[in-house]
Amino acid sequence: MGRSLSHILLRPIRMCNASSAVCMMTMSLFFSALKNGALGYLLKDSAGKQIITALEGLKNGGSPMSPYIARRVIASFQQRQEKKVSELLSEREHEVLQHLAQGLIYKEIGEKLFISHETVKQHIKHIYQKLHVQNKIEALNKFRSD
Repeated sequence: MGRSLSHILLRPIRMCNASSAVCMMTMSLFFSALKNGALGYLLKDSAGKQIITALEGLKNGGSPMSPYIARRVIASFQQRQEKKVSELLSEREHEVLQHLAQGLIYKEIGEKLFISHETVKQHIKHIYQKLHVQNKIEALNKFRSD
């Protein structure tokens, strides 16, 4: 557990053929995919012509990236790297993460905080985005190393 889809897919491809060029097309895994060797990243709703142009660019040594993804990557580099988890998260998100660290499930967290489990899921989603993580294990590792 804890291994992302891009880690499972990209590592073996890159190990077998380090010169292979991979361009990912999914919405939620782009940071992980880029860390694990993807050379480009398009959104899955990209137009056919855009995909062909991107693949040609990839073949010629480029790194095709949807404008939205490029903006997110740039924003992640522009954020102060020394920010602590507690500075990135709202007070409520911090509470949710603390309860998650105690091993509570979403329903239990919701009961403790007097919110629905769906609201807890939304907080978790925002935590993942703010911490640039893909799952609970990565979020808790960042939280504990803060």
